[in-house]
Amino acid sequence: MARGENAALGVLYDRHCPALLATALRILGEMREAEDLVHDVLLEAWQKAADYDRARGSVRTWLLVRLRSRALDRWRRAGRTRIQTMEARTLDELLPALADDPGQTLDHARVRRAVDELPEPQRRVLELAYFEGLSSTEVAEHLDIPIGTVKSRTAAGLAKLRAAMHDFGGLR
Repeated sequence: MARGENAALGVLYDRHCPALLATALRILGEMREAEDLVHDVLLEAWQKAADYDRARGSVRTWLLVRLRSRALDRWRRAGRTRIQTMEARTLDELLPALADDPGQTLDHARVRRAVDELPEPQRRVLELAYFEGLSSTEVAEHLDIPIGTVKSRTAAGLAKLRAAMHDFGGLR
């Protein structure tokens, strides 16, 4: 795609559209909005393909992070509120951050146990960000901590979850 090959967009669409659409639908709750968002994210990926950095994660993760961010922006613009506990949701929003290889699958029960075993400050930041849909700035305000602390707790928590999933044999 970065070289402008049109067929690459079709391959990207075929490979990642189901996960993108499912995630968008889960966040937005309406199929038409979800389809519009997936279209916008894939168009943006086409336009910014040269920005992709393999060292930062898989293409799937790159797309899902973009999609999640835009979905939450749309959600907020519509005046909706996302306050749901982690127990009330699936772990699907967190999984892309843990499995950079699209071929990997994760056992939700093991992820839940690994999240439960995180130190409370790291667990709370992840819950607010991934399950309540708060931005890093909003998490910082909610917890009354610096944004740098939010980012470092997020990074440390995700690193511990990745390690725990490998230790559990949760990545297959």
